[in-house]
Amino acid sequence: MSELEDRRLSPEDAERLVRARWGIAGRAEALSSERDQNFRIETAAGRRVLLKIADPAEARQVTNFQTGLLLHLEKTDPALPAPRILRTPEGAEEIEIGAGVPLVARLLSFLDGAPLATVAARSPRQRRRIGEGLGRLGTALAGFRHPADEHELIWDMAGAARLRDLLGEIEDADRRALAEAGLDRFEQAVAPALPGLRRQVIHADANPSNILVDPADPDTITGLIDFGDAVRTVLATDVAVAAAYHLSDGEDLLGPAGELIAGYHAALPLQPQEIDLLCDLMATRLVMIVVIGAWRARRHPENRDYILRNNQTAWARLRRLAGLDRQDAADRLHRICREESHG
Repeated sequence: MSELEDRRLSPEDAERLVRARWGIAGRAEALSSERDQNFRIETAAGRRVLLKIADPAEARQVTNFQTGLLLHLEKTDPALPAPRILRTPEGAEEIEIGAGVPLVARLLSFLDGAPLATVAARSPRQRRRIGEGLGRLGTALAGFRHPADEHELIWDMAGAARLRDLLGEIEDADRRALAEAGLDRFEQAVAPALPGLRRQVIHADANPSNILVDPADPDTITGLIDFGDAVRTVLATDVAVAAAYHLSDGEDLLGPAGELIAGYHAALPLQPQEIDLLCDLMATRLVMIVVIGAWRARRHPENRDYILRNNQTAWARLRRLAGLDRQDAADRLHRICREESHG
């Protein structure tokens, strides 16, 4: 396998690696990713697997944390539609390639389905099932620990106040003020309450690109993928992240997000103090999308379109959330969860 100067593999490199180390011959196709290199490998018989090459900047222990998480899920909820680690014939779950500081490679099962982001169909049943699946994941991960599970992650919502230093990346003054107001709200209303909330390892990035659905039946969820942002943090941020992407662009801003939250609550009941903060947590996720997006797009212009794919929608929803009465919103989400609890 060639050792490329920029330490990036070509599809041909990926094919040779998977054939040599896992004994699987197939054609490789590079997939979009923010940090890792991902290749879909398809054999002549139609079997598909996913080769992941960890970002060289990622600490070795963090990569191993993600591997351990998937192995834990395989034991605690084997029917959960999440990727599975495929071992080499020698039993290795991860391998190292290249000279100097090696790259870490893993082979995963490839889940069938279309990313929700590419499917137009939306429904209350679909949103509820997304919530249920995420709640089920939270239950399965409740007992998981790893030495690197509390690694520093820019996307960890509990640390959102750190993003204040990046506000200057937003060129438009009006938008910058909106993001700043969102961080003010986080520091005043959310941060003081976080120490009293449940903490555990979560997925932390259940956005529509990481949720797979059956194209023939988009209400059927076939996978939750990409655990690259997994971290031990405040449990409620997991459902808030997912729900933020299902805020409505129509008249009822909270309605669709509430359907997802109801599904989550059915699978993993939320505590009252967690429900109190969900609206502000959703707003914080939107602030993070626009601030981190602006920062990363400036540093990686070659990947700008992928990085900013959710920004326009995030700005619009953040502006609408800013106009919501927070107590009215919290009261509504409490009602939704009570109705779910009472069947």
